[in-house]
Amino acid sequence: MIQKILIANRGEIALRIVRACRELGIKTLAVYSEADVQSLHVQLADEAICIGGPKSADSYLRADRIISAAEIADVDAIHPGYGFLSENAKFAEQCESCNIRFIGPKSNSIKMMGDKAVAKATVRKAGVPTVPGSDGPVQSESEAVKIARKIGYPVIIKAVAGGGGRGMRIAHNDVTFAKEYHSARNEAEKAFGNGDVYIEKYIDKPRHIEFQILADSHGKVLHLGERDCSVQRRHQKLIEESPSPFLTPDLRKKMGKAAIRAASAANYENAGTIEFLVDAKGNFYFIEMNTRIQVEHPVTEEVTGIDLIKQQIRIANGEKLEFDQGDIKFEKHAIECRINAEDPARNFIPSPGTIGLYYAPGGHGVRVDSHAYSGYQIPSHYDSMIGKLICYGRDRKTALERTYRALSEYLIRGIKTTIPLHKAIMSDPVFIEGKATTAYMEDFMKRTPTDLFT
Repeated sequence: MIQKILIANRGEIALRIVRACRELGIKTLAVYSEADVQSLHVQLADEAICIGGPKSADSYLRADRIISAAEIADVDAIHPGYGFLSENAKFAEQCESCNIRFIGPKSNSIKMMGDKAVAKATVRKAGVPTVPGSDGPVQSESEAVKIARKIGYPVIIKAVAGGGGRGMRIAHNDVTFAKEYHSARNEAEKAFGNGDVYIEKYIDKPRHIEFQILADSHGKVLHLGERDCSVQRRHQKLIEESPSPFLTPDLRKKMGKAAIRAASAANYENAGTIEFLVDAKGNFYFIEMNTRIQVEHPVTEEVTGIDLIKQQIRIANGEKLEFDQGDIKFEKHAIECRINAEDPARNFIPSPGTIGLYYAPGGHGVRVDSHAYSGYQIPSHYDSMIGKLICYGRDRKTALERTYRALSEYLIRGIKTTIPLHKAIMSDPVFIEGKATTAYMEDFMKRTPTDLFT
């Protein structure tokens, strides 16, 4: 049985894992960089070990130091959270070889689904629709151009090892293709150490809809419904909600079954997410699988009442899922706003610094997952997200009204944040009517005065 867990992450997700472990009676070890010595997860964990300097490359990406800390503290398992080493197959394999449970899928599943071209081929064999494109990485510009012409412009060039919108470019014709092809390769090489790219048909103004998966080691694979993640800026999600205002019950059922087939094809265990693009006619296409817990997992937790972090730990412990697909009920509507330390009025420039005043909203149907507090110094070395506001109610209208109210109460002084941006979106007719696609933010920013973001 798992008695102690090392949390190989920082910020709000590390704090979230500490809390889940405490409720399960499991001891926790926080590892941290020199920049995070005052972070809440470090203060609240049972033990803490510093593993390096402020830069991720000197700390949270140092698998050797994390494994060493695990061995020194005699932990049973490592929870990687999201980002950093959470989808690193080699790290998962190192944990396995050291007889430390990796709270996530097996390393071979991470490897299979982490390569987008391999993932696409895997799910296609299972009968899951995929976006038309190359069968794998393209070997040259000339080959890539031939494929682009065959499937028809516009096309999107994607890094095989990509994520977070890096290594992605759109080309509308032969003239722009060469430039975007080389830009995508160069960015992918710098970001991931792998410049391989593949080509897909670009679907104009789709919905980005993902299905939450849970799979135990006894062969049971379930989905916990969808999250609509269409409100994005440069492929970075800003707002997520469940259920999607676009899906019909029939389409939801079809996509849920497809998500289970995709996870089963990868022999998947633990929590994961199957991501789809959905066009205006309801055609859906698999784009990737995230082999980890997602930032937006609280949306699903509030809609279903299922604690995903606890389920991850129980699955890693070899336990069976205690419920079946028919037991999962979707009885609420939930909306999550990512609160970032950025200035939306100045092209989302990061805003690190010291928080002078921090006051989180509360009341019925309001949840805040954050590691921030008054006096907290936001490091400049990491992602700018400092919290997540999740509001829920019996229907979408209630969730929208509650989100706007909570945003109005959320006070963060001393830095710029995206709170005013989210308030403006919650008042926008297009979003209120549930018509936001992945093209929404670009249009919204063009037609919305920037003084609303200050």
